[in-house]
Amino acid sequence: MRPVPRWALLSSGCAPVLLAAGWATAQYLEGPAYDPINQTISVLAAYGAAGFWVMTGALLALGACHLLTAWGLRPAALAGRVALAAGGVAALVVAFLPVPSSGGSLRHGSVAAIGFALLAVWPVLAADRDGSAPWGLRPLPSLAATALMGLGAVWFLIEINRHGPAGVAERFVTCVQSAWPFVVVASCLRHPDNGGRPEE
Repeated sequence: MRPVPRWALLSSGCAPVLLAAGWATAQYLEGPAYDPINQTISVLAAYGAAGFWVMTGALLALGACHLLTAWGLRPAALAGRVALAAGGVAALVVAFLPVPSSGGSLRHGSVAAIGFALLAVWPVLAADRDGSAPWGLRPLPSLAATALMGLGAVWFLIEINRHGPAGVAERFVTCVQSAWPFVVVASCLRHPDNGGRPEE
Protein backbone atom coordinates (compact mmCIF):
# COMPACT_ATOMS: atom_id res chain seq x y z
CA MET A 1 0.00 0.00 0.00
CA ARG A 2 1.35 3.42 -0.92
CA PRO A 3 1.65 5.51 2.26
CA VAL A 4 -0.60 8.46 3.01
CA PRO A 5 1.36 11.57 4.08
CA ARG A 6 0.46 12.91 7.51
CA TRP A 7 -0.36 16.34 6.09
CA ALA A 8 -3.41 14.74 4.45
CA LEU A 9 -4.88 14.43 7.95
CA LEU A 10 -4.67 18.21 8.26
CA SER A 11 -6.18 18.93 4.84
CA SER A 12 -9.04 16.46 5.34
CA GLY A 13 -9.64 17.50 8.95
CA CYS A 14 -9.77 21.19 8.11
CA ALA A 15 -12.48 20.73 5.45
CA PRO A 16 -15.50 20.19 7.75
CA VAL A 17 -14.18 22.62 10.38
CA LEU A 18 -13.65 25.48 7.91
CA LEU A 19 -17.00 24.85 6.22
CA ALA A 20 -18.96 24.87 9.49
CA ALA A 21 -17.01 27.86 10.81
CA GLY A 22 -17.68 29.69 7.56
CA TRP A 23 -21.42 29.24 7.61
CA ALA A 24 -21.66 29.92 11.36
CA THR A 25 -19.73 33.19 11.00
CA ALA A 26 -21.61 34.24 7.88
CA GLN A 27 -24.91 33.45 9.60
CA TYR A 28 -23.89 35.58 12.59
CA LEU A 29 -22.99 38.49 10.28
CA GLU A 30 -26.29 38.13 8.43
CA GLY A 31 -28.28 38.40 11.65
CA PRO A 32 -31.86 37.35 12.33
CA ALA A 33 -32.93 37.97 8.72
CA TYR A 34 -31.31 34.65 7.81
CA ASP A 35 -33.16 31.42 8.65
CA PRO A 36 -30.69 28.50 8.86
CA ILE A 37 -33.52 25.97 9.09
CA ASN A 38 -35.13 26.80 5.77
CA GLN A 39 -32.49 28.75 3.84
CA THR A 40 -29.45 27.24 2.16
CA ILE A 41 -25.78 27.96 2.61
CA SER A 42 -25.74 29.55 -0.84
CA VAL A 43 -27.87 32.41 0.52
CA LEU A 44 -24.97 33.29 2.83
CA ALA A 45 -22.62 33.50 -0.16
CA ALA A 46 -25.04 35.51 -2.32
CA TYR A 47 -24.16 38.91 -3.73
CA GLY A 48 -24.88 41.56 -1.14
CA ALA A 49 -25.01 39.18 1.84
CA ALA A 50 -23.29 40.52 4.95
CA GLY A 51 -21.12 37.41 5.24
CA PHE A 52 -20.52 37.00 1.51
CA TRP A 53 -16.75 37.18 1.84
CA VAL A 54 -16.68 34.70 4.76
CA MET A 55 -18.81 32.06 3.05
CA THR A 56 -16.96 32.50 -0.23
CA GLY A 57 -13.66 32.03 1.60
CA ALA A 58 -14.99 28.90 3.32
CA LEU A 59 -16.03 27.40 -0.04
CA LEU A 60 -12.61 28.18 -1.52
CA ALA A 61 -10.91 26.59 1.49
CA LEU A 62 -13.16 23.53 1.23
CA GLY A 63 -12.26 23.07 -2.43
CA ALA A 64 -8.55 23.43 -1.71
CA CYS A 65 -8.78 20.90 1.14
CA HIS A 66 -10.47 18.32 -1.10
CA LEU A 67 -7.84 18.83 -3.81
CA LEU A 68 -4.96 18.37 -1.35
CA THR A 69 -6.59 15.32 0.25
CA ALA A 70 -7.17 13.69 -3.14
CA TRP A 71 -3.50 14.23 -3.96
CA GLY A 72 -2.33 12.66 -0.71
CA LEU A 73 -4.80 9.76 -0.56
CA ARG A 74 -2.51 7.44 -2.52
CA PRO A 75 -3.98 4.05 -1.49
CA ALA A 76 -7.41 4.99 -2.89
CA ALA A 77 -8.38 3.89 -6.40
CA LEU A 78 -7.59 6.53 -9.01
CA ALA A 79 -11.24 7.00 -10.00
CA GLY A 80 -12.14 7.91 -6.42
CA ARG A 81 -9.26 10.35 -6.09
CA VAL A 82 -10.26 12.02 -9.34
CA ALA A 83 -13.90 12.29 -8.18
CA LEU A 84 -12.83 13.81 -4.85
CA ALA A 85 -10.56 16.30 -6.62
CA ALA A 86 -13.32 17.16 -9.09
CA GLY A 87 -15.66 17.73 -6.15
CA GLY A 88 -13.08 20.15 -4.79
CA VAL A 89 -12.94 21.97 -8.12
CA ALA A 90 -16.75 22.18 -8.08
CA ALA A 91 -16.59 23.87 -4.65
CA LEU A 92 -14.11 26.40 -6.06
CA VAL A 93 -16.35 27.10 -9.05
CA VAL A 94 -19.44 27.46 -6.83
CA ALA A 95 -17.56 30.11 -4.84
CA PHE A 96 -17.06 32.11 -8.04
CA LEU A 97 -20.68 31.68 -9.15
CA PRO A 98 -22.69 33.03 -6.21
CA VAL A 99 -26.45 33.24 -6.42
CA PRO A 100 -27.96 36.71 -6.89
CA SER A 101 -29.39 38.56 -3.91
CA SER A 102 -32.87 37.42 -4.96
CA GLY A 103 -33.90 34.43 -7.03
CA GLY A 104 -31.80 31.48 -8.08
CA SER A 105 -28.97 30.80 -10.52
CA LEU A 106 -28.97 27.90 -12.97
CA ARG A 107 -25.17 27.98 -13.26
CA HIS A 108 -24.68 27.96 -9.50
CA GLY A 109 -27.28 25.22 -8.99
CA SER A 110 -25.86 23.05 -11.78
CA VAL A 111 -22.28 23.22 -10.50
CA ALA A 112 -23.45 22.61 -6.92
CA ALA A 113 -25.42 19.54 -8.06
CA ILE A 114 -22.39 18.17 -9.92
CA GLY A 115 -20.25 18.74 -6.83
CA PHE A 116 -22.77 16.96 -4.59
CA ALA A 117 -22.84 14.01 -7.01
CA LEU A 118 -19.05 13.73 -7.27
CA LEU A 119 -18.58 13.89 -3.50
CA ALA A 120 -21.33 11.28 -3.04
CA VAL A 121 -19.80 8.71 -5.41
CA TRP A 122 -16.11 9.15 -4.60
CA PRO A 123 -16.13 6.73 -1.62
CA VAL A 124 -17.39 3.85 -3.80
CA LEU A 125 -15.03 4.75 -6.64
CA ALA A 126 -12.10 4.89 -4.20
CA ALA A 127 -12.84 1.52 -2.58
CA ASP A 128 -10.30 -1.30 -2.67
CA ARG A 129 -11.66 -4.86 -2.83
CA ASP A 130 -8.51 -6.18 -1.17
CA GLY A 131 -9.45 -7.54 2.27
CA SER A 132 -6.33 -5.96 3.78
CA ALA A 133 -7.24 -2.43 2.68
CA PRO A 134 -7.69 0.28 5.32
CA TRP A 135 -11.17 0.30 6.84
CA GLY A 136 -12.22 3.54 5.13
CA LEU A 137 -11.40 2.10 1.71
CA ARG A 138 -13.20 -1.21 2.11
CA PRO A 139 -16.31 -1.78 -0.02
CA LEU A 140 -18.92 -1.96 2.75
CA PRO A 141 -18.03 1.28 4.60
CA SER A 142 -17.54 3.03 1.25
CA LEU A 143 -20.94 1.90 0.01
CA ALA A 144 -22.55 2.94 3.30
CA ALA A 145 -20.98 6.41 3.05
CA THR A 146 -22.16 6.86 -0.53
CA ALA A 147 -25.66 5.66 0.39
CA LEU A 148 -25.83 8.08 3.33
CA MET A 149 -24.72 10.99 1.15
CA GLY A 150 -27.18 9.99 -1.56
CA LEU A 151 -30.06 9.83 0.91
CA GLY A 152 -29.03 13.20 2.29
CA ALA A 153 -29.05 14.70 -1.20
CA VAL A 154 -32.52 13.23 -1.89
CA TRP A 155 -33.75 14.67 1.41
CA PHE A 156 -32.37 18.08 0.42
CA LEU A 157 -34.11 17.97 -2.98
CA ILE A 158 -37.40 17.00 -1.36
CA GLU A 159 -37.18 19.87 1.13
CA ILE A 160 -36.24 22.38 -1.58
CA ASN A 161 -39.25 21.38 -3.67
CA ARG A 162 -41.74 21.48 -0.80
CA HIS A 163 -40.18 24.56 0.85
CA GLY A 164 -39.31 22.57 3.97
CA PRO A 165 -36.20 22.69 6.17
CA ALA A 166 -33.78 22.66 3.24
CA GLY A 167 -31.08 24.36 5.33
CA VAL A 168 -31.00 21.46 7.77
CA ALA A 169 -30.89 18.86 4.97
CA GLU A 170 -28.13 20.70 3.13
CA ARG A 171 -26.01 21.05 6.25
CA PHE A 172 -26.43 17.35 7.00
CA VAL A 173 -25.22 16.20 3.61
CA THR A 174 -22.39 18.74 3.39
CA CYS A 175 -21.17 17.74 6.86
CA VAL A 176 -21.06 14.06 5.88
CA GLN A 177 -19.39 14.81 2.56
CA SER A 178 -16.76 17.08 4.06
CA ALA A 179 -16.00 14.74 6.98
CA TRP A 180 -15.71 11.42 5.13
CA PRO A 181 -12.27 12.18 3.59
CA PHE A 182 -10.94 12.66 7.14
CA VAL A 183 -12.34 9.26 8.17
CA VAL A 184 -10.66 7.62 5.19
CA VAL A 185 -7.31 9.33 5.74
CA ALA A 186 -7.36 8.47 9.46
CA SER A 187 -8.06 4.81 8.69
CA CYS A 188 -5.17 4.76 6.21
CA LEU A 189 -2.76 6.31 8.72
CA ARG A 190 -3.76 3.69 11.33
CA HIS A 191 -3.20 0.85 8.87
CA PRO A 192 -0.07 -1.23 9.54
CA ASP A 193 1.20 -0.75 5.98
CA ASN A 194 1.25 3.00 6.60
CA GLY A 195 3.17 2.63 9.85
CA GLY A 196 0.10 2.98 12.05
CA ARG A 197 -1.45 0.74 14.67
CA PRO A 198 -3.07 -2.47 13.47
CA GLU A 199 -6.81 -2.15 12.90
CA GLU A 200 -9.23 -4.20 14.95
